[in-house]
Amino acid sequence: MKKHADPLLLENQLCFALYSASLQMTKLYKPLLAEIGLTYPQYLAMLALWEEDGVTVGALGERLFLDSGTLTPLLKRLEAAKLVKRTRNEADERQVLIQLTDKGRALKKVASGIPAQAACAAGLPIDELSNIKKKLEKLRGNLAG
Repeated sequence: MKKHADPLLLENQLCFALYSASLQMTKLYKPLLAEIGLTYPQYLAMLALWEEDGVTVGALGERLFLDSGTLTPLLKRLEAAKLVKRTRNEADERQVLIQLTDKGRALKKVASGIPAQAACAAGLPIDELSNIKKKLEKLRGNLAG
C-alpha cells in the first residue's frame, strides 16, 4: 500500500488537521488576549455577549457548544473580573441571565483589533479565510447531525 493511501497515517487524518490548527489558533490568540485579561474561552463568551447581551446560561452554552459544567466556572471568572453579572430570571427562577457590565461593554472597543491581527497572522486572503470558515461550519453542522 502506498504511504499516502494509508488511512491510519496521522498526516491523513482530518481530525488531526483540525485539532492542530485549533491549537495553533489558540496559541496565536493567547498573547493578544492576555493584553486584555481574557482566556480564549472567555473571549468567545464575550464575543457572544457583545452580540446579544442578557441571555441565559443555557442559550450561551448552546451558542458556544459548551455544557454548563464548563461554562459556569468560566462565567464565574468573568463575573469576578467585573465583566459580567449573573442574575436569576424573574420570570423563571431556574434560569440564570448573563449581562455585561459597563466594564464588559467597554472591553469590546479594546478588543476590536484582535480579529484583524489574527487574520493577518493567518497569511491568507480574507475571501479564502471566509471560505474555510464556511466549510468548517458546514462540517460542524454535518457532524452534529
